[in-house]
Amino acid sequence: MLGFESIIVFLGGLVVYGLKVLPFGIEPWWGIVGGVVMAVAMVAVSGSLRHRWALFAGWGLQIVLLLGGFLVPALAVVALIFGGMWAYATIKGAALDRQNARRAASPDLSNGE
Repeated sequence: MLGFESIIVFLGGLVVYGLKVLPFGIEPWWGIVGGVVMAVAMVAVSGSLRHRWALFAGWGLQIVLLLGGFLVPALAVVALIFGGMWAYATIKGAALDRQNARRAASPDLSNGE
C-alpha cells in the first residue's frame, strides 16, 4: 500500500512545486525534493514491514503527509484516505497474526483423530 502511495506523494511534491505554495524564502523546487524524499521513505518502509518499527514509521509518514495538507489541502484528503487504509491494514493484520498463532498452537484435529 505504501508503494502505491509513494507515487501519489511524489506527484503531490510536483503539485507543491507547481503551485509555489511553500513559505516565503523557500525555493519552490524544495517541493519536488520533499516529494521524492517522502516517496523513497515510503518505499523503504514498505520493504521493511516485517519489523515492528516499520509500522510506527508508516504512521509517522502518514502524519507528515497529513501536515502537508496545510500547503495543499488535497494532500490532507490523500492522507485521510491512505491513513484509513493503513489503519485497517495494521489492525486487521494484527488480528490475523493472533488468529494464526492460536491455530499453530492448538493441536490439529481436522484429520478425524
